Amino acid sequence: MNPFHPLTHQFPKLQALVSSIQKSLVSPQNPVLVLELLGKVLDQYPDIKTLKNVHSKVFNLSFHENPSLGIKLMRAYAARGEPGLARNVFDVIPERNVIFYNVMIRSYMNNHLYDDALLVFRDMVSGGFSPDHYTYPCVLKACSCSDNLRIGLQLHGAVFKVGLDLNLFVGNGLIALYGKSGCLPEARCVLDEMQSKDVVSWNSMVAGYAQNMQFDDALDICREMDGVRQKPDACTMASLLPAVTNTSSENVLYVEEMFINLEKKSLVSWNVMISVYMKNSMPGKSVDLYLQMGKCEVEPDAITCASVLRACGDLSALLLGRRIHEYVERKKLCPNMLLENSLIDMYARCGCLEDAKRVFDRMKFRDVASWTSLISAYGMTGQGYNAVALFTEMQNSGQSPDSIAFVAILSACSHSGLLNEGKFYFKQMTDDYKITPIIEHFACLVDLLGRSGRVDEAYNIIKQMPMEPNERVWGALLSSCRVYSNMDIGILAADKLLQLAPEESGYYVLLSNIYAKAGRWTEVTAIRSLMKRRRIRKMPGISNVELNNQVHTFLAGDTYHPQSKEIYEELSVLVGKMKELGYVPETDSALHDVEEEDKECHLAVHSEKLAIVFAILNTQESPIRITKNLRVCGDCHIAAKLISKIVQREIVIRDTNRFHHFKDGICSCGDYW
Repeated sequence: MNPFHPLTHQFPKLQALVSSIQKSLVSPQNPVLVLELLGKVLDQYPDIKTLKNVHSKVFNLSFHENPSLGIKLMRAYAARGEPGLARNVFDVIPERNVIFYNVMIRSYMNNHLYDDALLVFRDMVSGGFSPDHYTYPCVLKACSCSDNLRIGLQLHGAVFKVGLDLNLFVGNGLIALYGKSGCLPEARCVLDEMQSKDVVSWNSMVAGYAQNMQFDDALDICREMDGVRQKPDACTMASLLPAVTNTSSENVLYVEEMFINLEKKSLVSWNVMISVYMKNSMPGKSVDLYLQMGKCEVEPDAITCASVLRACGDLSALLLGRRIHEYVERKKLCPNMLLENSLIDMYARCGCLEDAKRVFDRMKFRDVASWTSLISAYGMTGQGYNAVALFTEMQNSGQSPDSIAFVAILSACSHSGLLNEGKFYFKQMTDDYKITPIIEHFACLVDLLGRSGRVDEAYNIIKQMPMEPNERVWGALLSSCRVYSNMDIGILAADKLLQLAPEESGYYVLLSNIYAKAGRWTEVTAIRSLMKRRRIRKMPGISNVELNNQVHTFLAGDTYHPQSKEIYEELSVLVGKMKELGYVPETDSALHDVEEEDKECHLAVHSEKLAIVFAILNTQESPIRITKNLRVCGDCHIAAKLISKIVQREIVIRDTNRFHHFKDGICSCGDYW
């Protein structure tokens, strides 16, 4: 008997029952007693060997005509995953009734043999038996699970004729069928017409919307449940999982409240809440909830770990990511492609390419996402040639790149200035793989050309695009105009951006810097005045650094951290040493509406500088890892190079564009970002 089966503790009792049967069979003075003993054994759902033994005794004693014993034998076989043996019993029953058919249908259903269940139902009806309120819910579920809407519609007509359409369990089955088939108005109609509803009725409707990726509509059903005093349960939250997506802050708070109010929280409930946080750019809350799971002694599964690993990647929380990896190995959760891809992504986003490659190399099976994650990681760290080599290896392995894989390789070529390679892959994508370029591919191509100084060519690509350029495309062009001082195209790009994203402060700053480089101070002043009139504030720079499994967050000019005094004192010392090495603040990185001295003070307290100093004060020797929510400015880039040389520490900063590995005064990007 399976030692993990819930009935294992009853095994001695089961052995005693079997022993009693064997003694009774030696001299079967009381057949009723033997039948009773056999029934008790079957009620325990014993192992297959015992079942077959009991089965043979039933036939030897000609008890197979006893309906109760036949039904119990079928159920026991089905419970042990042997619907074929249950069918053998069913086939030799001389006088079947509706109950036998119901048990056989359910046996197939519970073992995921939906077509076989429907065939038994067909035989039942053609044999003149009338399905009842036990038959229809099971057959409706078989239709739902096998996507057989045609038979489901016929069943709806049949239950309507016999008046079972208002039955609670039949109604729940119809809602589930229509929801799974995408017939949401029909599912809603069934729900509205039901005279009595239970939590399963509402959950089936929630699941219908969720399965069709209508998350907000699914939440509206949850709110309706509240209105009729039907409390959402763990299954309600589980129903939401397939559709979890980016939504309003109001909806996030509602799901949060639903989760908190659950009387019993299943593992899936925790996974849904973590997923909601992740899909709505709240990685910190995902991590906090994961840590809370440990305190509540809830054991994470592969789905939990995959979600939280992505949060660790967003926060550069490498230490926690490593702890989760250790847990995955200890619990033997791999091979699991979703989980392994998440591990690659986490290590890659934390700048640990060797660890990411190690996970990749150990995978037994890889999909295109596995390859793409590592290609993207090479690209973000400026290792364009490694990205190209891996992309070629993927193609040689027989794995065809998809649209996202081409975005990754084009981006890698752009970050490393591999102009010819990038052009080659864009052509290969369209000519050889027949992939129609989407706006992300064009954005990469514009960025590739712009970074290489071919601003006019990049602009021509934009003019020839088959779709309307978006913010990312014009943003790539504007950045190249700033680097190469192309004011004419820069002004045009900025004008488009201010129409598309009038609240985005970064584009005003870029345009201001373009004017400043050209010495057009009147226009600089006009940009600043426009920002004031529109009440545009520069997005605050935020930098995260992990220490002892806790993520510390710094803003520009931050004075709220408990170690602020020590941080600013150490920063002042470092700035002095930097100036001895020739450091001159790059005031172009500041807005051009203040005096030079004020600009220097502003630049000195950028969030990444504060985070770097905090890490220097609290760690030794290990690489310093910083995550920044904005592009690293030129001044902080220079400062990070010099600090890495002064303190002899490796500094890794991940900004919105790429990784910067600073060591001995040199950055991996080659000052090309």
